[in-house]
Amino acid sequence: MNNAQYTIRVGLFFLLGLALVWVTYETLGNTSRLNNNGYMLVAGFDNLKELKAGDDIRMAGVRIGAVETTRLAGRRAEAVLRIDKTFYIASDATATIVSAGLLGTNYISIDLGSSTSTPLADGAEILTLVSPDLNAIMAQLGELGNKLDGALGSIGDVFKGDAGVPSLIKRMDKLLTENSEKVNNSLSNLQEITEKVNSGEGTLGKLVNSPELHDQLLATVAELKGAADNASAIINNAQTLVDQVKSGHGTLGTLIYDQEAGENIKMTAANLRTVSDKLAKGEGTLGKLLNDDSLYTGAQSTLKKAERALDGMGDSGPITAVGVVANALF
Repeated sequence: MNNAQYTIRVGLFFLLGLALVWVTYETLGNTSRLNNNGYMLVAGFDNLKELKAGDDIRMAGVRIGAVETTRLAGRRAEAVLRIDKTFYIASDATATIVSAGLLGTNYISIDLGSSTSTPLADGAEILTLVSPDLNAIMAQLGELGNKLDGALGSIGDVFKGDAGVPSLIKRMDKLLTENSEKVNNSLSNLQEITEKVNSGEGTLGKLVNSPELHDQLLATVAELKGAADNASAIINNAQTLVDQVKSGHGTLGTLIYDQEAGENIKMTAANLRTVSDKLAKGEGTLGKLLNDDSLYTGAQSTLKKAERALDGMGDSGPITAVGVVANALF
């Protein structure tokens, strides 16, 4: 290979390298095409998470623009986005800072929004959504690991014991050793009970193995359900009666809630009390009859006279008998 051919090949490789550098620059960082054809949007965040000018803006995974610049605006950070004019952003779309992998750069992801929303105009502000910060997640995982390590250490201390304190396994072994006879008896009793249940002995065994008892139990449950339904119906009827009384319907409701009926009852009670007071004082015919002893004595004397007159009639005729009685009485 002569020097001329070598020089030509080196030149070609150099030009190819320049072409690759230019393509890479245009793909990753150059926004000259967007400067002429794009429009601007503003996205506000509490933290831009290392976002910088030239980072991608993607919608549904497709690059639609690049970050023009980043700035502080009061108590928040803002990213100025330049969007290709061939794409429109819905007014209810949200922008989120997303990481392109554990070691990748960050970019802004914009969702599609609703199809009925109006597009954002040039210079408008887009809604933002805070995504979990990888550093904060790693810090939380570290704290969780420390807590887990402490918990595992405490559990290990319990199992291995401490100076003068036996371990949990040793204590369990001692407990089982000291109570082995009781545990065996309990297991034997439990086995005996299960055998009786399986053989149908006792109430539980009969209930488990006897179809008749099962049917009777179901019938009893049905009867209890019927009784509960009847009780519910009685309660409903009582509630209906109470509602009728409260509404003033029926005799009892009228007596309780009808003002006119109440006044009549009060008037009748007052009249009865007046009559009873007069009778007690001996006023009126009935009062005198109840309280005047002379009327009782006179009536008794008259009855005696009538009795003597009837005894003296003998065989007299009817007219004579009437005359005799009249003379005896008057």
